Amino acid sequence: MKKSLTTTAAALLAGLVWPSLAPVPAAGQETVPLSLTLQEALGIALRNNPRVQAVRNDVTVADWNLNSAYGALLPSASLNSSVSWQGAGEQRFGSITADQLGFGDQPSFLFSSYNAGVNFSLSGRSLMAPGQARRNRDATRAQVRTAEASLRLNVTKAYLEVLRQIEGLSLAEQELARAELNLRLARGRLEVGSGSAIDVQQAEVGVGRAEITLLQSGTGVRNARVRLQQNLGVDLNAEPTLATRFAVTEPTWTVDALYGTAIVQNPDLQAMRAGEESARYGVRMAWSSYLPNVSMSAGFSGFTQRASSTAGQERAAINAGLAAIAQCEFLNDLVSRLPDPPPLQNCSLLATPESALEAIREGNKAFPFNFTTQPPSASLSVSIPIFQGLGRQREVESARALLHDNRYQVREQELALRADIESRLAILRTAYETALIEERNQDLADVQLRLAQERYREGLSNFIDLVEAETVKARADRERLFSIFTYHDAIADLEAVVGTPLRNP
Repeated sequence: MKKSLTTTAAALLAGLVWPSLAPVPAAGQETVPLSLTLQEALGIALRNNPRVQAVRNDVTVADWNLNSAYGALLPSASLNSSVSWQGAGEQRFGSITADQLGFGDQPSFLFSSYNAGVNFSLSGRSLMAPGQARRNRDATRAQVRTAEASLRLNVTKAYLEVLRQIEGLSLAEQELARAELNLRLARGRLEVGSGSAIDVQQAEVGVGRAEITLLQSGTGVRNARVRLQQNLGVDLNAEPTLATRFAVTEPTWTVDALYGTAIVQNPDLQAMRAGEESARYGVRMAWSSYLPNVSMSAGFSGFTQRASSTAGQERAAINAGLAAIAQCEFLNDLVSRLPDPPPLQNCSLLATPESALEAIREGNKAFPFNFTTQPPSASLSVSIPIFQGLGRQREVESARALLHDNRYQVREQELALRADIESRLAILRTAYETALIEERNQDLADVQLRLAQERYREGLSNFIDLVEAETVKARADRERLFSIFTYHDAIADLEAVVGTPLRNP
C-alpha cells in the first residue's frame, strides 16, 4: 500500500483485505496452511466441503443396501414370548357357561408361552437382488465422482479468482502511484509557471478515482477469498498466501487425444454408464418374476399356566375318586347278588390319593419357565406363477425402455463430449493468442506512457495527452490481466470436460 493513500481509504482497505480479527476455526476443523497451493486447496475441499460429504453419505446407504440384499438370502429366525393374566369368574363358551359344564368357581390364571421359528424363502428376484444392489452402488459412487469433479472445477476457479483479484489490486496500486506521479508533475509545472491549475485539479480527480478503484479492488479480493473459503468448507483462520502460479503456454493438445481421455475419465459419462449397467441388470431382475418361489419354515413352541388356587382342581379330583368309589360299590352290590359271586373289589383303593393332589399342586408351579413343549412343525411350499394379468411383462418392458433411455443418454453424452472438447479447445487457443496480443499491447502502452510523461515533463505536450496515455496504459494492463485469467479459466473448463488435470502448475 502506498503511503500517499489517504488515511480514510487506507483504513477502509485494510479492513476489507486484511481483517484484524481473523475467524477462529471450529473445534476439530482442519487448519488451512499459510502457504496454500491449488493441490492443497483441492484436498481440503474434498475432505471438508459439506455438499460432497452429503453425497458421500449415499455410498454408505448403498453399501448397506448391498449387505441387506445378501442378508435376504439367509434364513430368518424369530423367538417370541408372552405373559398373560385371566381374572377369576365364570367364563362363557358360546351359549354355555363354565358352571353349566361343571367348571364353576374358576380362579384367575397366569399364562406364559414361547414360540421359536425359522423361515426361508427364495425367489428369482431375491437371488438377483445382490447384483442389482452392487450396480446401484457403482452408480452412486459414480455420482460421488461427479460431485467431486464439480467441486474441483469450483475450487480451481475460486482459486484463480482470488489470484485475479490480487493482481487487480496490484494494478490498482500501480494506477494510484501513477496518478500521484501525474499530480506531482502537474504541481511542479504549476510552480514553474508552465502549467495550469486545471491540470492540477484534473490530476487530483485522477488520484481520487484511483483510490476508489483501489478500494473496489480490495473488496474484490475479500469477496474472492470468501468464495474460496465457501468451496473449501472450512474457515480461513488466516489470510493464506496462494502459492501456485500458472504459466501461459501454447496448448498442444488435439481433439482426438482429449476425446480418447474423456471417454474414460469424464465423470458424467462414467455416471451415465453406471446407470446403463444398472438398467441392464434391471431387465434381468424383471425377467426373474417368472421364476418359481420356494418357502420353508420350521418352529416349535411351549406353554405354562398357573391358577391362583388349585382348590377347584383338587375338588374335581376328589369328586372323581368318590364317583369311582360309588361306581365300584354299585358293581360290588350287583356282583354280590349272583349265585356264585366273584371276589368283590376293594373300593377304597379308588379314592383320590394325597399324592395326586400334591401332583396338582406341583403342576401349578410351572409358571413362568417350566414350559410344556408342543410338537414341532415344518413346512415346504413351492409357488409357480402362471398368469398374473400381464403385470410381469409390463415390468419387463418398462425395464427395457429404461435401458434404452440410458443407452441413448450415454450416446448423447459422448456426442456432446466431443463437441464440448472441440469448442473449449478452440476457446483455449483463442485465449492463448489473445494473451500474446495483449502482452504486446501492454508493452506498447507502457512505452507510450513513459514518452507521454517525459513530453509533459519537458512541456512538449499538455495534460490531456498524459491522461490519455495513462488511460491506455490502465486499460492495457487490465486487458492483459483479463486475457491471462481467461486462458486459465478455459483450461479449467477443458479439464472439467476431459475429467483429468491437463497441466502441472
